[in-house]
Amino acid sequence: MKQIILILLLFITSSYSSPLQEAINEASSGSIIQLEEGNYYGNIVIDKPLTIDGLNKNAVIVGESKGTVVSILSSNVTLKNLTIKASGNSHEKIDSAIVAKNVNNIKIENNNILDCLFGIDFQKVNRSLIMDNYITSKKQDLGLRGDGIRLWYSHDNQILSNELYKTRDFVVWYSSGNIIEKNHGSYNRYSLHFMYAGRNLVKNNLFEYSSVGIFFMYSSGTTAIGNTIRNSIGSFGVGVGMKDSSNFTLIDNDIIYNARGIYIDQSPFQPGTTNIYKKNKILYNSSGIQFQALREKSIFEKNIIKGNMEMIVNDSPRNKLNLNMWKRNYWDEYEGFDRNKDNVGDIPFQHYVYADKLWLYNPSVKFFYGSVIIDLLNFLAKIAPFSEPDLLATDKEPLMQWRFKQNEK
Repeated sequence: MKQIILILLLFITSSYSSPLQEAINEASSGSIIQLEEGNYYGNIVIDKPLTIDGLNKNAVIVGESKGTVVSILSSNVTLKNLTIKASGNSHEKIDSAIVAKNVNNIKIENNNILDCLFGIDFQKVNRSLIMDNYITSKKQDLGLRGDGIRLWYSHDNQILSNELYKTRDFVVWYSSGNIIEKNHGSYNRYSLHFMYAGRNLVKNNLFEYSSVGIFFMYSSGTTAIGNTIRNSIGSFGVGVGMKDSSNFTLIDNDIIYNARGIYIDQSPFQPGTTNIYKKNKILYNSSGIQFQALREKSIFEKNIIKGNMEMIVNDSPRNKLNLNMWKRNYWDEYEGFDRNKDNVGDIPFQHYVYADKLWLYNPSVKFFYGSVIIDLLNFLAKIAPFSEPDLLATDKEPLMQWRFKQNEK
């Protein structure tokens, strides 16, 4: 039978008084420590299985403004309904609200994490849960904040329904089998960043107003489905980015109002692998799909490519864009007909760049994009090209309508 310890603490004035640490030291394994409203000072170390429950988030664990506020060194620990604040400021030491190392079955639920450099740091933590937490960093410039959530060599965890606001990154390093679902990231640098990670599921998240929505780097085998990534702006604004990443599947994502919708650099990376982009809405971005480097095949099927300043951008004439397969995508610039009413255009859609190369390869000319001069140059170039146009994509079965039926695969 679990031991329940109730700590009644209205206010502690001494920053060195730590009745919570004393309660942890004296509790038996499996105990539940319930905290009444008040401040509980001192950087806490949990070295046995137990639960700390703040009941309504009015129990505040206040750090010493140096180091980590709560360190978890045992498996089967639960922290819930707490407010945790005032970590240290060391990036080198990864001063955090919560750090867990070399443990399993940890639950971090329904906490407010405030004024902590890093939020939740899992190092070699498996089969654990991070759910319903609000996390914000120190009030620093973007690059000086810490990461909201960090997974390092951590596998088979669930990261669900958290809100990360004005942190630096949400990073997944060397980690696999994680489910990252229904999280909301805003005003961060990378709302979600994978490095050397594989076989994760990214589902139904909302990432907005960050420099980068989701970036997959040196990773493989992840599926991203049902996410909304919008308003990634700035000098390197990216909705979804791929760098040296293989065997990815992106389905039903909304990628809207970004500087670059999908940014592809040497992805797929492994020879013989394929990345699949299916039924995504790529809408109203400056560049819909931008290829930095491409040597292997990607499949683009039933995507909606609409309202972008430029549908496809090719950063290098050496890219092998002819390897890509484009099938039944909706292109808002398609000008064909559908005589048999099967919602497939009668002639292929081919996307060339004409005078647009002036600004694609010379960014200083981009200022004039959308002007009468560029429109006139494009019109004249299509009638009588004054340079060889580049073919960037061929879709043999372009869709005429962009609204799919509910049960359409």
